[in-house]
Amino acid sequence: MDSINKNQTEHNHEDLNGAAAVEKIRHIIDKAESCFFSTVVAVAGSSGTRPMGVQQVDEEGNLWFLSASDSHKNQEIAINPDVTLYFQGSAHSDFLVLKGTATASRDQQKIQELWQPIFKTWFTEGENDPRISVVKVAPREGYYWDTKHGFAVAGIKMVIGAITGKTMDDSIEGSVRL
Repeated sequence: MDSINKNQTEHNHEDLNGAAAVEKIRHIIDKAESCFFSTVVAVAGSSGTRPMGVQQVDEEGNLWFLSASDSHKNQEIAINPDVTLYFQGSAHSDFLVLKGTATASRDQQKIQELWQPIFKTWFTEGENDPRISVVKVAPREGYYWDTKHGFAVAGIKMVIGAITGKTMDDSIEGSVRL
């Protein structure tokens, strides 16, 4: 009986490393576009957590943000570079938490690469604004919760499962390590 149940159980856990981890990170971040960016230390006047838009995920899985050099976030990174990023791509799937190390710099080439005209909202002097900095987060590890076949298939499976009373879980979860 146990072997029958085991064979009928869907595979819902998959740990990812290297390129597969980067692919999953990109997939979820493309859907989420922004995250809650949390530092370990909170300076006076800061909660230590703020929403941030990811500008790029590079080939190694590093995440890139633009930030004000005089922000609480940059001050907190200077004190302790450990950060945690929380992503939610939809109401029912595409969740990701990443732990990593952040560094802030004035890498003008990277700033120009990431620059978009909408950023003049925060950096009125454009991509040469003296307050603009680039923050790189190098993830060490994380955990994701997603669907195996996309939201449409997951939704159909939930409806069929509810009607038939059978588990038809389309979820997948696991660790990501870079």
